[in-house]
Amino acid sequence: MFHYLQSYADIDFIVRRLIPSERDRLPWHERSGGPVTIDTGESQLSPVLCLHSLFLDPRSFEGLVAAGAGRFRFIAPEFPGQAGRLDEADATVTMDRCTDDVLALVDRLGLASVSAVGQSMGGDVAVRIAARRPGLVDRLVLMGSSAGAETPENRELFGAFVDRFEREGFTPEVVDFVKGILFAATVLDDPGRTDIHETWTRRLGELSPRLAHAARGVVERESALDLLPRITARTLIISGTQDHARPPAWSDEMFDAIPDAELWRIKTAGHSPCLEDPGAVLPRVLDFLA
Repeated sequence: MFHYLQSYADIDFIVRRLIPSERDRLPWHERSGGPVTIDTGESQLSPVLCLHSLFLDPRSFEGLVAAGAGRFRFIAPEFPGQAGRLDEADATVTMDRCTDDVLALVDRLGLASVSAVGQSMGGDVAVRIAARRPGLVDRLVLMGSSAGAETPENRELFGAFVDRFEREGFTPEVVDFVKGILFAATVLDDPGRTDIHETWTRRLGELSPRLAHAARGVVERESALDLLPRITARTLIISGTQDHARPPAWSDEMFDAIPDAELWRIKTAGHSPCLEDPGAVLPRVLDFLA
């Protein structure tokens, strides 16, 4: 069982009496907007930061949390301007702001060493964290991610798309476009994938046009390629051959620049390996983190 916590960005923890079995767990908060941060709370276990993709949220790591239950303490925050934290953004949310936000959470929790798992933009943040504080991050997993800026062509394409969903909301046509970014064609063509066709399609349709501030931060992000040589964490890069948003060549750049990196390229995934092929990806990630 894991707790859902509200944003730690600008709030004070609620002080409450905890029964002995929960003494090591963080206070948790509920609000009408629903769950935000996942923290499984085991202070005796090694902590793993799970940093989500744009358009997704901490629920995208529920499979990893379940598979690694009892082995790790999983902490999956939301980023400013996304999901339950939409009200925290009224302008473009940069990758540096997201990095500062996660590091503030780490400091609040008193974590001296963590592993980090980043999916897509979560990887953009993870590499910045690992480069800024090399002594903090022991293991680093990057899935469907990169460290470079978008190409001019992609900035124009995705920038126009952000303008569209800010205007129109997440209509069925917009959701289909997002699914084409997040998931491999072979996954989308499989009628048996109800997790994608039902669960995530519904969740994507519930997204707010106010996500545009966070989305522009991803589209307009600066390159972090020059930061990669500073990373001392042992790193696993997972790249789906069907990933068009962050193509395999971008993973190669990270593999070449991060000193202690290994690259795993899989044919059964596109941009979201953890969701697309959990049977293969989750055990590999957990073994790497051990």
